[in-house]
Amino acid sequence: MSPLSINQPVPSDTDVTVIGGAGHVGLPLALSFIKEGQKVVIHDINRDALQTIADGKLPYMEYQAQPLLKEALESGRLFLNDEILNIPPAGGIIIAVGTPVDEFLNPVQKAIKSCLDGLIPYLSPEHLVILRSTVYPGTTDWVDRYLKSKGVNADVAYCPERVTQGHSIIELREVPHIVSGTSDKAIKRAEMLFSLLSPDIVRMEPMEAEFAKLFTNAYRYIHFAISNEFFMIADEAGLNFNKILDGMTKNYPRAKYIPSPGFTSGPCLFKDTAQLAAFAKNKFNLGNAAINVNEGIVLNIVEKMRKKYDLQNLTVGILGMAFKADVDDIRSSLSYKFKNLLDLYAAKVLSTDPYVQTDPDILPLNEVLNKSDVLVLCTPHSQYRNLDTVGKIVIDIWGFLNSSKT
Repeated sequence: MSPLSINQPVPSDTDVTVIGGAGHVGLPLALSFIKEGQKVVIHDINRDALQTIADGKLPYMEYQAQPLLKEALESGRLFLNDEILNIPPAGGIIIAVGTPVDEFLNPVQKAIKSCLDGLIPYLSPEHLVILRSTVYPGTTDWVDRYLKSKGVNADVAYCPERVTQGHSIIELREVPHIVSGTSDKAIKRAEMLFSLLSPDIVRMEPMEAEFAKLFTNAYRYIHFAISNEFFMIADEAGLNFNKILDGMTKNYPRAKYIPSPGFTSGPCLFKDTAQLAAFAKNKFNLGNAAINVNEGIVLNIVEKMRKKYDLQNLTVGILGMAFKADVDDIRSSLSYKFKNLLDLYAAKVLSTDPYVQTDPDILPLNEVLNKSDVLVLCTPHSQYRNLDTVGKIVIDIWGFLNSSKT
């Protein structure tokens, strides 16, 4: 298999272009469409990520994606580019760029508008523009109006991403696809495209689909906040919440969905809860409370450690820096908030993670185990399940480590 060249000519009959296609949302989607016989352009401004893909490697962890990448490179149906002018004259254009919130927890639409402004000179009525990223309610209709104001009559749809990071390849075929659009034609075109992955299609109006995505993530974020709040209440009473949780959930169906406590972070749940709160003019009381709880549990643990241990004379080892278990993504990981706060109080803070490759401060697990006086489990990677913590003090709010002592 010879390496694929970046910015090679794109055939006029290309089916799909994924903007932000080298990212966590775009790449699994692109590979899945190629698997179904579609010609796909992965467009991304991250040339290093494109080169990694061209070399036959994944730029991040995605389970079951490596065989699909190999197949895509051998198929002749994958094209990589970082130049907007290399966009085919028709087909679907899926926008999967990041949609963050700013320092005031308000949505940032600049990424979507900037992407559209770059595309506008090359768009035609033959294109179907599909928003895939989480967007602020009303964005899909705004995109349609904005394009029309620029003389572009492309079809516009919103088909939100709904999969679990790291498991997209499987879930793209198992999870129903929400499809919405600003016209019947746009909806039908989007349905035809996503039906290639799964026949389970849910039709909605654009704003309904936008809220469905935000409500789903905010619900999960609040769900986690309940357990974190319970943990802090039980901990304040001197009790082990995870023992209580085991008792609550054992063979009791009405409590089986209560999650364990832990760091609730990553690039989606907090951000989408904040976007919903902004739309509700900060009257989303449950969402605002969940943010305080989920972000505040880091402060709670550090304060507990300060009261219990002489941190200024201790080395603390952090187990896990990714934002969730068994992935390598550190975006918005509370492990870093925890580490930065501990740096103010502890003699030294060390960190390890079996998956993270982008942080130069990551140390081998054995080194952290040997040099630390106190260990804190921040990310419950499966590799830690039966970890020998060599008799060290262990803080594990997840209740994950068999040898944990808090």
